[in-house]
Amino acid sequence: MDNGVTIRPEEAAHFGKLASEWWNPKGSSAMLHKLNPVRLRFIREAVDMHWACDIDNVRPLAGKSALDVGCGAGLLCEPLARLGAAVTGVDAAPENVQAAAAHAEGAGLDIRYMAGDIASLDIGTFDLVTSMEVLEHVADKAAFIAALAGKLAPGGLMVLSTPNRTAASRLLLVGAAEAVGAVPKGTHHWDDFVTPEELGDLLSAAGLTVTSRTGIGFSPAKGLHLSDDESLNYILSARRD
Repeated sequence: MDNGVTIRPEEAAHFGKLASEWWNPKGSSAMLHKLNPVRLRFIREAVDMHWACDIDNVRPLAGKSALDVGCGAGLLCEPLARLGAAVTGVDAAPENVQAAAAHAEGAGLDIRYMAGDIASLDIGTFDLVTSMEVLEHVADKAAFIAALAGKLAPGGLMVLSTPNRTAASRLLLVGAAEAVGAVPKGTHHWDDFVTPEELGDLLSAAGLTVTSRTGIGFSPAKGLHLSDDESLNYILSARRD
């Protein structure tokens, strides 16, 4: 594994140990399985708006390339492939990309997976670049965002999600979530969370402009859902200036 400028070896090792459970909706990645449809709703709306797609088109990414950075075992890569994209998934943990490749093969999906640091991989540019719940785990956030921007093709779309650094997220995403086993212990470090304003500044420095942003909230009635409340988590889209 290339440790480059963004990967923290201890973070890669933590998530690599979870590789065998990524696709178990009741395992250690259960929260991601609940979060994935919420992310996909935002991504689909962002894609439709960015490329003026027909909202009834089941393959709006046909003919386009997509890169998911910090792909884990492919929970987002596979639906992106089903939306028509030629998908590449990159993750810091070799165990994760091995699990991802095996699952994609079993699903009959042609997805390219590789392990390493995105800043050091020469893989060209992509129409869609996504990175979900990854920014809070990287060592150099400015370098990571710059590396993502470097993989975005002219006219492309970027979608990122990450926890917000608030009192609510400290209480619920770190304290309560780990206490009840909703996420594995050691998953989140609150000091590494990034506010929407800070991420906007990082994107601006990389030559990108935020085009849409919304919170990802939780309630007993709705579960995880897109929300005006950004206090726990948020997701945004961006384009090159």
